[in-house]
Amino acid sequence: MTAPGDASLEPPLEAFSVGRRLTAEALGTALLLAIVIGSGIMGERLAGGNQAIALLGNTLATGAGLVVLITIFGPISGAHFNPAVTLAFALRRELPARLALAYVAAQLTGAMLGVFAAHAMFAEPILQVSAKFRDGPAQAWSEFVATFGLLATILGTLRFRPQATPMAVGLYITAAYWFTASTSFANPAVTLARSFSDTFAGIAPASAPAFIAGQILGALAAVAAFGWLLRGPRGPAASPPT
Repeated sequence: MTAPGDASLEPPLEAFSVGRRLTAEALGTALLLAIVIGSGIMGERLAGGNQAIALLGNTLATGAGLVVLITIFGPISGAHFNPAVTLAFALRRELPARLALAYVAAQLTGAMLGVFAAHAMFAEPILQVSAKFRDGPAQAWSEFVATFGLLATILGTLRFRPQATPMAVGLYITAAYWFTASTSFANPAVTLARSFSDTFAGIAPASAPAFIAGQILGALAAVAAFGWLLRGPRGPAASPPT
């Protein structure tokens, strides 16, 4: 999840055609959903009814997978894999609006393909609708917090330690799976796609709108907060005044 045109990247994102950048977003998001859904199915099957063990397996696979996917696709597209992240960069004027819309379309398409791929790997019905309700204001608030923290991680590391972004994002999501009541979806494309999987990682379609609202509001709040907080010189934090 690197910033478009970030000077630390070699080569810069502009060196890749729009088609390649969109393919990277679709493929990366598809692999992310395959990891999330597939590890959830595997964890539930092996956990013998222990939901904590199943969630732990789901968590570790997702966090580790994110590190790898961001490392691979970051130099090509920025490795957003997330409409909330794309929205943040568009609002910061680091991504043109038309390209941002194309990113979101690629992410949504890739997310659905990733769900279908996971179902096929585990001999599940390809087309499903989740019956797992995740309702209530606490769940929506959890998604606000999870997405705010995700954007804080991305914007902060990109500003001062861009090379640490893949690891930081993977570690944050690993933690957020456990400290949020919603298990940190933090991604509208992931939320929509998971509503089409009646497996461990699924979410009922009726529950998705509140999650997505929390995610968008969390992203907007992070853009506002860190637009102010990170304004100033780039590089290591300045020494405190004496």
